[in-house]
Amino acid sequence: MKDLTISKIERLNVLNNRFAIEKIQKTLDITGMMFDGEYRFTKKMVADFYEVEERTIERYLENFGSELSGNGYVLCKGKRLKDLKLQFAPVINVGSKTTQLGLFNFRSFLNIGMLLTESEKAKALRSAILDLVIATINEKTGGGTKYINRRDVNYIPAAITEENYRKNLTSAMSQCVGGHKTYKYAQVTDWIYEAVFKENAKEYRKVLSLDSKDNVRHTLYAEVLLVISSFENGIGAVIQQQYKENGGRFLSMDEVKQIVDDLAEHPMQKPYLNDARTKMASRDYSFRDAYHGNIAEYLRAVTPEEFERFIGDQSIDFDTILEDNKDVLKRLKQADNE
Repeated sequence: MKDLTISKIERLNVLNNRFAIEKIQKTLDITGMMFDGEYRFTKKMVADFYEVEERTIERYLENFGSELSGNGYVLCKGKRLKDLKLQFAPVINVGSKTTQLGLFNFRSFLNIGMLLTESEKAKALRSAILDLVIATINEKTGGGTKYINRRDVNYIPAAITEENYRKNLTSAMSQCVGGHKTYKYAQVTDWIYEAVFKENAKEYRKVLSLDSKDNVRHTLYAEVLLVISSFENGIGAVIQQQYKENGGRFLSMDEVKQIVDDLAEHPMQKPYLNDARTKMASRDYSFRDAYHGNIAEYLRAVTPEEFERFIGDQSIDFDTILEDNKDVLKRLKQADNE
C-alpha cells in the first residue's frame, strides 16, 4: 500500500489527476464556501473535518507551506477578504480587525489530509483516495492499464517509426553479424533495453506482470520507442560501417555489444535517455502501479498534462483508431520479434 504521508510524489500523483479529484469531491460529504469559483475552507473547517485542533493545522502549514500553497492554499487579504466577510460572515466568524485569512481549496484540503498522521479520519480518507484513484484510471482505460501507452495520440507514429528502424537493424544483423539467427536478434534487443531503461525484456515483463505472449514494445510509451529507434538506427549504421571496414568479415556479438555500450555513453544520447527513463519510471508507477527499481532515481510526479494525455480528452481509443487503419495493425503485428 502506498503511503501518502511520506511521499510527495504520490500525493502529487493524486492531486494532479483532476478526474480522481472530481470523483473524490463527489464522494466526500463536506460543504465549503463557494468563493472565487471554487469551494474554500477555513483552518477551523479543515480542523473540524479531520477532528484535530487548529494549532495542528497551523503546524502543518508551517512545515509544508510551500507544498500546500502550490496546491491551492492562499492567504485572503484586502478586497477579497472584505468580499468574503460580506458573503460568509456568519460562517467564518472573524473579527473586523482581521487583515488576512488562510483559505484551503479542495486540492489543498485533500493535500493536508494526506499529510495528517494525527487524524483517524484523515487515515480513512487516504485509503479511500487510493481506491478511488485506481478506480478512476481503470474506468478511463476500460478496465486495464497494460496498454495505457496506446491511448497517447503520439503512440502509433512512434510505433511505426520504431518498426522501420528495427528493420534497418535486423537487416544489418542478418547481413553483417555472425551467430544464431534468432538468438542474436533477441540478444541485441536486450542490450538496447538495458541501455535505455536498465532492464532486459525478462526483467521488464516481471515488473509489468506481462504474459509470455505480450510484446514488450507494444507496452512502451512513444518517447521510449523513439529513443529505442535512435539506438536501432545508430547500431545498424555502425554495424554496416564496421563490416565494410573489415573487408566483409562478419562482426562478432561481442563487437556488437561494444557498439551498443559506446552509443549508450555518447553525450548526445544523455538527455534523451534521461527523458525516456523519467517518463517510463513515473508513468508506470502512477498509471500501472509498477515500480522500476533500476531507474527509481528518475521517478517524479505525473503532470496534469500527462493525465489529460492518457486518460483525458486528449487520449484516443486505440482499438477504434486501428480498426480504421487495419494496415497499421497488420504492420505492428508483424513486428513481434524481440
